[in-house]
Amino acid sequence: MTRMPIANRLFMLVGFCFLYIPIASLVIFSFNESRLVTVWGGFSLKWYGEMFRNDDLLHAAGLSFKIAFLSATLAVVLGTLAGFVLARFGRFKGQSLFAGLTSAPMVMPEVIVGLSMLLLFVSLQSGLGCSADEPLGLLSRMGCWAFGERGMVTIWLGHTTLCMAYVAVLVQSRLKELDRSLEDAAMDLGCHPFKVFFVITIPVIAPALVSGWLLSFTLSLDDYVLTAFLSGPGSTTMPQWIFSSVRIGPTPEVNALATVVIVVVTVFVVVSNRLMLSAQAKRDKAMQEAFSGKTG
Repeated sequence: MTRMPIANRLFMLVGFCFLYIPIASLVIFSFNESRLVTVWGGFSLKWYGEMFRNDDLLHAAGLSFKIAFLSATLAVVLGTLAGFVLARFGRFKGQSLFAGLTSAPMVMPEVIVGLSMLLLFVSLQSGLGCSADEPLGLLSRMGCWAFGERGMVTIWLGHTTLCMAYVAVLVQSRLKELDRSLEDAAMDLGCHPFKVFFVITIPVIAPALVSGWLLSFTLSLDDYVLTAFLSGPGSTTMPQWIFSSVRIGPTPEVNALATVVIVVVTVFVVVSNRLMLSAQAKRDKAMQEAFSGKTG
C-alpha cells in the first residue's frame, strides 16, 4: 500500500481546516454567554432556550424542512424518470432538447429561474381567474388554491425544478455504468420489464437515489434566491429568516439554530450511509451465494 506524499497530506489538511474551522467556531460560539458572537463571555445554553421560544424562527425552520423533504422526494421521482429516459431510450427525436431542458435549471442562474417561475405563476393566476371574486370551475378553484398566493406550494415546485436536474444527472450516470446482464437475465426468466425496474434496477441504483435525495434536500434547505421570488406573506423560510437577522447584526441565537441543523443533517447522513452500506453488503452476499450455488 503506497503512502500519500507529505505535500498531499498537508494540502488535504489545509483544505479540511479551511472547510471545518468556521463550522467549529460557529458551534462553539452558539454556547456563548455574551450576545456578541465574536467575544467569548462564558459557557451558556440560554441562546438555545431563546431559539426554542422564538415562534417565527421555529415556523421558518419547520417550513424549510417540510419543503426540503417534499422537494427532495418529488425530485428523486421525476429525476429518476428523466435519467432513465436519457440512459436507456437511446436516440430519439428531440433527445437533445429533452436533455437540455432537464439540465437547464442546474446550469442557469437561479435569478433567471426564479424570475421565469414567478412570471409563470402570475400568468397562471391570471389565466385561472384567481383575481375574480369566484373562479369558474372546479379546476380553476383548485388551481387558485395552489397558485393563488405565493407560498409553500410555489416554493416546493420551484425547488423541485432545480433539484430534479441534479438527480437526473446522478441517475443517468449510474444507469450507464450498470451491468444490464442482470436485467436481461431476469427478463429471460419471464420477469416483466416493469417488475425488473423495481426489483432489479432500483435496488442497484439505490446509492445514486439516496445521494440525489440528500443533495436535493440540502439544496432546498439552504436555497435563498429562488425562494425570494416564489415566497409570499407567511411563507418565510429559514434562509430568509437568517438573512434578515444577520443584516441587523448576528446573534448567538442564529448560531444555535445553525448548530441544531448541523447535528440533524449529520445524523441523517450518517444513518443513511450506514443503511446503504448494509444494504450493499446484503446484495453482495446474496450474489456471492447465488454464484457459488450455481457453480457448485
